[in-house]
Amino acid sequence: MRSPVLPLTWHLARSSGRRGLQSQLLAAGAAAVGAFVLLVMIAACAGSGTRADRTAWRSPEPARDGTAVQALATTYVRHEPLTVVSLAQLPGRPPTPAPPGLAAFPRQGEMYVSPALAKLLDRLPARQLADRFPRVREYGTIGAAGLASPDELVAVVGRDPADPALSEAAADSASWFDEDQAARAVVAGFSSGKVSLATAPDRTMALLGVVLLGMPVVVLAAAAGRLGAARREQRLAALRLAGATPRQILAMTALEAAAVGAAGALTGALAYLALLPILARVPYGIGSWYTAELWVGLPWLAAVAAAVTVLITVSSVSMLRQVATSPLGVAQQADPRRTRWIRAAVFVAAMACVFRSTGGGELKTRQLLGLLVLFYGAFWLFGPWVVDRLGRIVGRFARRPATLLAARRLSDDPRGAWRTVSGLVLAGFAAGFFSVSQIGADAAQYRDQVAVITESGAQARHTAAEARAALARSGVTATVTVAGEDEFGNLLAGSPGLIVRISGGSGGTEHLDTAVTALTPLARVHAPYTRDYATAYERASIDRIGEVSTATLALSFLVATASAGLTAAANVLDRRRVYGLLRLAGTPLQVLDRARARETVLPLVVLAGGTTAMGVYGSYQLNKAVGATIDATGALQLAACVVVGALAMVAAIGAGRPLLRRVTADPAHTTD
Repeated sequence: MRSPVLPLTWHLARSSGRRGLQSQLLAAGAAAVGAFVLLVMIAACAGSGTRADRTAWRSPEPARDGTAVQALATTYVRHEPLTVVSLAQLPGRPPTPAPPGLAAFPRQGEMYVSPALAKLLDRLPARQLADRFPRVREYGTIGAAGLASPDELVAVVGRDPADPALSEAAADSASWFDEDQAARAVVAGFSSGKVSLATAPDRTMALLGVVLLGMPVVVLAAAAGRLGAARREQRLAALRLAGATPRQILAMTALEAAAVGAAGALTGALAYLALLPILARVPYGIGSWYTAELWVGLPWLAAVAAAVTVLITVSSVSMLRQVATSPLGVAQQADPRRTRWIRAAVFVAAMACVFRSTGGGELKTRQLLGLLVLFYGAFWLFGPWVVDRLGRIVGRFARRPATLLAARRLSDDPRGAWRTVSGLVLAGFAAGFFSVSQIGADAAQYRDQVAVITESGAQARHTAAEARAALARSGVTATVTVAGEDEFGNLLAGSPGLIVRISGGSGGTEHLDTAVTALTPLARVHAPYTRDYATAYERASIDRIGEVSTATLALSFLVATASAGLTAAANVLDRRRVYGLLRLAGTPLQVLDRARARETVLPLVVLAGGTTAMGVYGSYQLNKAVGATIDATGALQLAACVVVGALAMVAAIGAGRPLLRRVTADPAHTTD
């Protein structure tokens, strides 16, 4: 016998009316947003790994039977890193394969540059940049295979094996700040596994953003699955009382939710595909992306669409437990959804684990990410319990009708009230985490300075006169002093050499870049460097944290606000019969609207404060792990995040006011 589930599901979906269609469209829209955000996060993670792998060839990997000499150097122009790879074929050795992105191994006197560097060489005066390199008739072009970003500045220079830039003396006399920025070795190819300093932290920081954004996306998808839950429960309870089996009820709900979720998830996937060229222009780390780096592939595309669909389906089906076991209680709306003390016990145990793990010293990245997941999961269980108790306490001391109605709703359906605010509550954790994580080292004393390393103090004194003359010819006003090997409080950090302090350079980078270029021919041991070079290792992670914080906060509040507005609208539709009865009983519309607002504001104020405090604590632990301090300006940023969150919630609550007015316009008809 043919099952009646499919045709009955289709019939009920078609006959659900305008409000039923609205719920389905809202659910599909939420699924689309969730799928789109998930795909963008996965793309950022995968793309960060791909772009980092493309920089590994620049770090020389020593080989026993090497065929060429490779040296890595890093200089800065307009405060942006410029990677210089010097190569020389050793005589009498087999030919060395071409580096990634190059058509052939560069011969002596040849120079290949990235497209972004080629544009910069044409735009800037030669005394600021081009004079740092050997003069060539024309530049070759480095292809995308050798670059991490279209905006990256990279140069590959073919030199003589005896060139000072490739000498062992240059490698032995390295600066204190050379880690991952300078190296030299005899190589046989370009298969190093050590990625560039500029791209090393990208994947880890992107993964951190994924973890922090994952829960708000799950909340949004879960809210989509519960759209029209009360109306669906009433309808399915009637079918259950009419003889439908629990299996048929579950199958009907699953089919409807899966169809809506799949349609929304596919829409989000198509939006991701259509917006790939625009997403590729969003800068992260060293610059924008190649479009291919952000393509996650069909398997991930299908997996995300399936995951969102399954999440919405499970969320919808999980609401039917009471329908299957007690349809009469659902039909009479006589089963307040209480929470149990086990939620509080699990939360306390999870928080104890978090505090114990973070109080014992530095943590690895995976441990921090795991603790974030544990915190989110624990708070997801704890939230409804707090809302339930909050409703009982407020109801006991309520003195106004709106407050009493709000308290009753909180205690009757704590899970529903928690779903309305959960997105913004968890976004409060991200706000607290990132607002005080603007960490960094104080290197203000190195501003407008250039360091030139020499082989000895005697050579430094001889080079000082040449440096003054070169700077004068370039039109740079500067003070040149000689630093000894026992001086560690300057930019040389104990190396012998010169400290050049530029006068009048605070208005821009032109004087600084011109000074570096003028001093490059005098630097036989090590390329001249500035504060950017000295702080590069710390800034590599700090800058990514700042970029991820901005993106995560923006997306968190966007998703959380959408989730709150979606749930608030769904609650109005689900409770239209209750609102109609209250209106018939003489309750003013203004009182109902105030009760609806307080039902959201009360748990938000209580819970958001707790998660924000936890975010601040988590940021403190991260800062301690990297040995940095908290920026005092984070308090202002946190205040701004609180204001933005409050405005977002006010907007979400206000968006449901016209819908409340509409569903209560004819209370006698609404309660039928």
